[in-house]
Amino acid sequence: MQKFLLAIILALAVNSGLAIAKTETAIFAGGCFWCVESDFDHVKGVTATISGYAGGTMANPTYEDHDGNQEAVKVEFDPAIIPYDKLVSHFLRTIDVTDAGGQFCDRGDSYVSAIFATPEQKPIAEKAVLEAEAALGQKIVTPVKAATSFTPAEDYHQNYYLGQNRVLTRFGWIKQADAYHRYREGCGRDEQVKKVWGAAAYPTTN
Repeated sequence: MQKFLLAIILALAVNSGLAIAKTETAIFAGGCFWCVESDFDHVKGVTATISGYAGGTMANPTYEDHDGNQEAVKVEFDPAIIPYDKLVSHFLRTIDVTDAGGQFCDRGDSYVSAIFATPEQKPIAEKAVLEAEAALGQKIVTPVKAATSFTPAEDYHQNYYLGQNRVLTRFGWIKQADAYHRYREGCGRDEQVKKVWGAAAYPTTN
């Protein structure tokens, strides 16, 4: 029955001239996943983002225990609007690609940057890194790694930067969105990215 309904939907889409978007996924680690998610949500062609954990081997990682994993974001995108190489290029210009020990005020293995690529994506990502390296004029330490498992983070981490729930922080009892912005500013993320990339930081997309 489900296949029959799907066939009808596809037929209606074709007959009406509607194009069915083909989406792909990519996984990136760039420090705090709240920030990476926020940065990708503003990219034209990105259709969905999920904060989570990648790169490790432990089963069911959590925020409290994700040893061996990096905070990462799974990005769903329409390659007809932004192809994978452009997505990688954009990502590299939103992080500190010269920092191998973490990102900004977040230090340690959980926060190191990485591009988790499928076998098909790997050569494309590596080429994009080399091109970014040439544009930057110095070594990029963000590695291209094999995409292994990805585990979504807890619900409260998803779209944290938009959250309206109140949380207790060193700034007081404030909304998640306000806590996020104060954290990002206090961590010096945008300032450092602009210091590394100059005018190329946080590029707009087509």
